[in-house]
Amino acid sequence: MKKIRLLLFGLLMLFLVIAATRYFVRIPSYTIKTTGKLYIVSKISRDIKVFDLYNGKEIAEIPIDIESHQAATLAGQNKIVVTNYGTINTDGNVIKVINTKTNIIEKTIHLKGNTRSNGIVSFTEPNKVIIIDYSNNNLSILDIENDTIEKQIRTKQKMSNLVVLHPNKAIAYVTNKKSNSVSVIELNKNKVIKIIPCGLGTESLDITPDGSEVWVTNTKDNSITIINTSNYEVTNTLMTGGEPLKLKFSIDGKYCLVCNTNDGTISIFSQKSKKKIKTIQIHGKTTILERILYHTPRPENILMHPNGLYAFVANSNANKIEVIDMKTFTVVSTIGTGKVPDAMVFIK
Repeated sequence: MKKIRLLLFGLLMLFLVIAATRYFVRIPSYTIKTTGKLYIVSKISRDIKVFDLYNGKEIAEIPIDIESHQAATLAGQNKIVVTNYGTINTDGNVIKVINTKTNIIEKTIHLKGNTRSNGIVSFTEPNKVIIIDYSNNNLSILDIENDTIEKQIRTKQKMSNLVVLHPNKAIAYVTNKKSNSVSVIELNKNKVIKIIPCGLGTESLDITPDGSEVWVTNTKDNSITIINTSNYEVTNTLMTGGEPLKLKFSIDGKYCLVCNTNDGTISIFSQKSKKKIKTIQIHGKTTILERILYHTPRPENILMHPNGLYAFVANSNANKIEVIDMKTFTVVSTIGTGKVPDAMVFIK
């Protein structure tokens, strides 16, 4: 009987040691100093945390009461616009505008019809953003000041998802998940000028700073499609890790970082050579000990700091932001978030 009690006591102490170790290992640790504030949108907790990147602390939390996946800053203004993807039971027809000086919701815009607003980018004109409707497959230009849709253009594809703008031309590129394609839209002519077939599960995209190439992730065949923007031809197909979601170019355009969600890794490709130069493994999946101590990593979204020194990666399963040093391509800090972080925006 005494041996059984000792065994049970030993097992209890082992459990307590593992639980305590897991607790301390999982605590976010922010150790760098850089400029600006990071706004982190969390889908499940439905909030935005504002993190001071210099002082290393959370300075505000903004309840948004919508399931937002994407956000953008208004050009030249201290405002963030947040889309609402919606849920099974609710439509995504609500847009929130946040004042970054006060960190409060300044305006709530209700769009007409049953929509699932997802992709969003700031438009070149003041007080306007471009929004992609996942349900109705259209691109809309929304005037934030007047709460009106200025124009709406059909993508001519299914499950239209995310969008980027050409840096020098009035052209938008939209991914279409079900159609496995990218729609090229001439904004001045209000029409699709090209549909480019990509891989299976076309998800995310980014454009090089000079506008010469669009890189597109395909989640179902673990690849990147590279498109030449001068002739809209596919020039390369690169293999990635499992389920590549978002990707983002470095500020100087030399590298492209890709979130391999299923693998818990970040692939880094050279834009010039089109070769993978490194894979960053986020803690939690490599060894049995890591699997015990850490959350299973699930990188979903990427944001580049404007100074080019850091990349911020939303690790949704761990409720953290992983901060990557762009010189060494290593994780150097983490930031705690709400539940299931996704979109991020930077404010000076």
